[in-house]
Amino acid sequence: MRAIRPAVKRQPASTQSRAFELVALGASAGGIDVLNGLLAALPSDFAAAVMIVVHLPPDPPSYLVESFGRRSSLPVIEPDAGERILAGRVYVAPPGYHMLVEDDRTVALSTEAAVRFSRPSIDVMFESAAWRYRERVLAILLSGANEDGVLGLETVRAAGGAAWAQAPETAASPEMPRAAIERGAVDEVLSPSTMARRLARLPAFTDHDS
Repeated sequence: MRAIRPAVKRQPASTQSRAFELVALGASAGGIDVLNGLLAALPSDFAAAVMIVVHLPPDPPSYLVESFGRRSSLPVIEPDAGERILAGRVYVAPPGYHMLVEDDRTVALSTEAAVRFSRPSIDVMFESAAWRYRERVLAILLSGANEDGVLGLETVRAAGGAAWAQAPETAASPEMPRAAIERGAVDEVLSPSTMARRLARLPAFTDHDS
């Protein structure tokens, strides 16, 4: 997999006024309730695409699309390979598949080996999104009990994108966001309520933002 690595660590910076084309969210243990709250806060005219990876067992059916769809004013889908990534739509990784961004802004699904014991992997999604969207991606790491997503956040920031982590004291399983913070891989550490308010107010990305 292509990787982007910084020559030097970028200093954390406020992302308050930035616009993005893609918001990529990763969560594991304790993260579904937070995702429900964030999706509920997004307006029906939300100007970015949303991609979500949640660690799930590969075999049982997933009800995340139905759960998220009841709370979101945006369409929520479990994408097929080749699905175009469109603004104002939520894409949820299917159980047992890595979800990636292709160069033509379509979804790729992979059954390659688990990464950090997880498939889908947050790192895999973040890294592929960084390669394609660069400064136009916002990656958000939520509650979880391992370190998946930390390297992906580093890649996003190295490519010019922005990275948020959930404040560990608000997380049911704080290990994942705490690892990212300790690694220096985030721009901002935010509570779920602050994330929701900030996401709801994200400006639309235009070519003038490039």
